[in-house]
Amino acid sequence: MPPEPDAVVPGAAVPDRARSDACPGALRLHTADDGALARVRLPGGLLTERQALALADAAEALGDGRAEITSRGNVQLRGLASDCGGELAERLRAAGLLPSDTHERVRNIVASPGPGAGPAEGSADVRAWARALDAALCASPWATGLSGKFLFALDDGRGDIAALDADVTLIAGPDGTALLRLGRAATARPVPAGRAVAAALDAAREFLDAQRAAGLRAWHLRELPDLLPPGQLPLPPAAGTRPPLGALPGGGLHVGLRFGVATAGQWRALAEAAEGELRLTPWRGVVLPGAPAGRLPALAAAGFRTGAGAGAAAGTAWDGASACTGLPGCAKSRSDVRADAARALDGTWVPNEGAALLPVHWSGCERRCGHPAGRRVDVLATGEGYRVAVTGGPQGRDTAVEVTNELMAAAVAAARRTT
Repeated sequence: MPPEPDAVVPGAAVPDRARSDACPGALRLHTADDGALARVRLPGGLLTERQALALADAAEALGDGRAEITSRGNVQLRGLASDCGGELAERLRAAGLLPSDTHERVRNIVASPGPGAGPAEGSADVRAWARALDAALCASPWATGLSGKFLFALDDGRGDIAALDADVTLIAGPDGTALLRLGRAATARPVPAGRAVAAALDAAREFLDAQRAAGLRAWHLRELPDLLPPGQLPLPPAAGTRPPLGALPGGGLHVGLRFGVATAGQWRALAEAAEGELRLTPWRGVVLPGAPAGRLPALAAAGFRTGAGAGAAAGTAWDGASACTGLPGCAKSRSDVRADAARALDGTWVPNEGAALLPVHWSGCERRCGHPAGRRVDVLATGEGYRVAVTGGPQGRDTAVEVTNELMAAAVAAARRTT
């Protein structure tokens, strides 16, 4: 899969995407070294118990028996036979996971997952926004012109989703109002009550119309930062605070997964514990808003990180850690990065330092598939070891350190404490 394009810097040439993006979907499968790959869009990361079971069944019957949560709260199925596309599509349609064949790759919507079963006090229910925006996208013929990478983000006011630097971000305000941020703009447009979904959709269409008028083609708003007027209102600070693992203050549970990968059996355990809706997060975790705290021991025993017991306490090196597929699934990778990352993370204790602890992402090549937005520790396989650097955010890229696999854990731990 192609990498996310770098941010456009002042004076840099504006990219002109002469070709369509190659993002896989539920109908457009991607060929990898471990078989075909399908990406199922889940707007807002929302799943019913029945849909979670349908994904588990599809992974077991058609793929390698696992379903992987992506950095946008979607699900990937790997190890698929190249001729299974028809059967997979029928399974997804039956479960309500494929409402539009023509729009399925543009249903890229992330939303604040909680904590708790309801919205933040005084703010809009972004899950309702997600459902309405998804329906509006699928009903808009022009929306098929959006890239499969174009992302809508719906933040309930906590700042967790706003920190993802999506193409179009809605930040909930008081009494149903919102702020609309375009790309990485430092300012936003005001949105009156009841107009949030329409404003997000209008911004996406405005972007398509403006680039068509300019004779350009882009996948992301950040590639053409001056194409649209961003607005004049200052943005609230993007706290980027994720829900804690374990029992949530407002009710429900939040569990994590190593690299977002769960077996079919683990997906069934999630569906059994959910007692209602599941919310997949862009941090490759799952919020179960209706699940009681008494479900935590069983989930920990099933291999989930729960913030309590079974060696899965919050504050370990696994917090905020991610990795691309690596070998053997990707031929472009120079290493089995997930195995290397797991050895480094299992051997390193990192105290819980809250926001001061940078996320870390392991990549098998320069494409850096699945890396998080913002400032992070970048761990890049070189073929002879790893290159560790702090990158992203306004500070830019720090000096990189070349390390062997044996020294990687210490180098990563030190870099993650960089502020």
